Amino acid sequence: MAAQGGWAVEIRNIAIIAHVDHGKTTFVDQMLRQAGVFRENQQVEERVMDSNPLERERGITILAKNTAVRWKGTKINIVDTPGHADFGGEVERILRMVDGVLILVDAAEGPMPQTRFVTRKALGLGLTPIVAINKIDRADAEPYRVHDEVLGLFIDLEALLERLEAICLYPGSSNETASKDLETAGVDLEPLFDAIVAHVPPPKGDPEGPFQMLISTLDHSTFLGRLGIGRIERGRVKVGDPIALLPLGEPGLVTEGIERSRISKLFAFEGLARVEVPEAAAGDIVVVSGFDGIDISKTLTDVEHPERLAGIAVELPTISVDFALNNSPFSGREGKFVTSRQVRDRLFKELERNVALKVEETDSPDTLAVSGRGELHLGILMETMRREGYEFQVSRPRVITREGEDGQRLEPYEELMIDVPETYMGAVMEKLGPRRAEMVEMRNSGQGTVRLMFKIPARGLFGYRSEFLTDTRGTGTLHHRYLEYGPWAGPLAGRKRGVLVADREGKTVAFALGNLQERASLFIAPGTDVYEGMIVGENSRPEDMDVNVAKEKKLTNMRTTASDENVMLEPPREITLEYALEYIEDDELIEVTPETIRLRKRILPQTERRKVARAMAREANA
Repeated sequence: MAAQGGWAVEIRNIAIIAHVDHGKTTFVDQMLRQAGVFRENQQVEERVMDSNPLERERGITILAKNTAVRWKGTKINIVDTPGHADFGGEVERILRMVDGVLILVDAAEGPMPQTRFVTRKALGLGLTPIVAINKIDRADAEPYRVHDEVLGLFIDLEALLERLEAICLYPGSSNETASKDLETAGVDLEPLFDAIVAHVPPPKGDPEGPFQMLISTLDHSTFLGRLGIGRIERGRVKVGDPIALLPLGEPGLVTEGIERSRISKLFAFEGLARVEVPEAAAGDIVVVSGFDGIDISKTLTDVEHPERLAGIAVELPTISVDFALNNSPFSGREGKFVTSRQVRDRLFKELERNVALKVEETDSPDTLAVSGRGELHLGILMETMRREGYEFQVSRPRVITREGEDGQRLEPYEELMIDVPETYMGAVMEKLGPRRAEMVEMRNSGQGTVRLMFKIPARGLFGYRSEFLTDTRGTGTLHHRYLEYGPWAGPLAGRKRGVLVADREGKTVAFALGNLQERASLFIAPGTDVYEGMIVGENSRPEDMDVNVAKEKKLTNMRTTASDENVMLEPPREITLEYALEYIEDDELIEVTPETIRLRKRILPQTERRKVARAMAREANA
């Protein structure tokens, strides 16, 4: 029971977890609609919880978000979570706020890599699961098989016996109905709300004890400053109460480093809004303001009882890139924040809310090593900074190695799941062999597609996604998640083709590009500004080639059909941040500005690059 505005209310806290594209955010839309959050005639955009512009563009959830509905006198706090493995840190962070999880599984695809990851975390915290096998009206749906696979997943994760008897619901593709069995058609989502109230336990905290709350996420207000969001674990709190903010550390009583202040504002979640409340009690998820030093994993307590809670444990990052000052000839043309100090401040600010990220100093004062969960995780950070007006350069991703107990070198391995038409299975396996992938399982669905499961070094996936889409003609799907650290797999083959490198500064001309496109794929269009050392295309041969893309046609007085032929250029290859991270080699960099993404060589002058290449060749032959 929690008090709000002078009256008591039953509370249930639940997170919705699933693999990417299994329908979490759309499902929350319908829960909000049927719980009466929207008026009947209210126009509401689809995926209303995906409020971030990047989330809307990409169709994925990046940040975990809170909402709340009321059902038959019970307040249900709902947390919508990301489904992509790279944002698993968001899921790990918010699971401490809830008492149950709704595990959404596609009725055709079944449990996917991220389903396994978040389910393991949820069961490890002792959360009560409710399973929803979604999209049962799909043409290729196999709900009975998927139900058995979910039970098999629970058994693999060594779930307790009562977890194996978790209630299972069956929503349709529109997420407007849910039924308790496949024989009975659903009418609305009432079975789901009733199951949450009946099976998810109420919060265990004592509302009469001394106040205690763990900060699970942060927000910012122009008027109130830093805001802390979390669940009240014990006691109750009122606006104006004196509260202690405890530093990070081991759980237990704290005597040093305590920041004392008062709660200036207190908010609870109601639908999509934050509602200001005078008081809140144990079990409710609230937003508090009044503390400058508030941070994720810190504990707020009663001043008389400074007892620290255990912090939020998040798995360590597995790949790393270097963020460096943009020192290209075009630096400062487009960006608003271009100095190394500004980039450094922004990266350390990101650590306040992005708990799966790590930023470290390097030997160079202009370079920082930034580590994350995957290329998409780091790519979203780069895209966000780029849109904010920052300019910087990024190196090729590298895996973070560890040392084993007997001194051996260990590297991260990923679980790779591929669904591909039978026709392209051979091409996929042929490409994964040199990348040191080891097949774990192969399953034929009987409908023309095959599911392949591999264990592969994380390095082996660098640059593979674009190859995979080409090999499968865009018909295959690929998902992966971190699995474990294992023995170093040895050297892997890199990019098989060289690049075209501009040999001078200037503006590209269609005449020059027309002569080059017969033996290369171009990254730029006519009229693009280039500089010496900038990568302008991909060579059809293994070696790099320096080219003059600003070469103009010599003008003469002769005018003939043969000499004045029209230059027909193919559209240049689109360079996105994710593609650039996969594509570049160790001697190359990505130049990121608010308007442009350029690829370049680390050493720009052509003569300097040749000297370095000759020196390396001498060392190799020595």
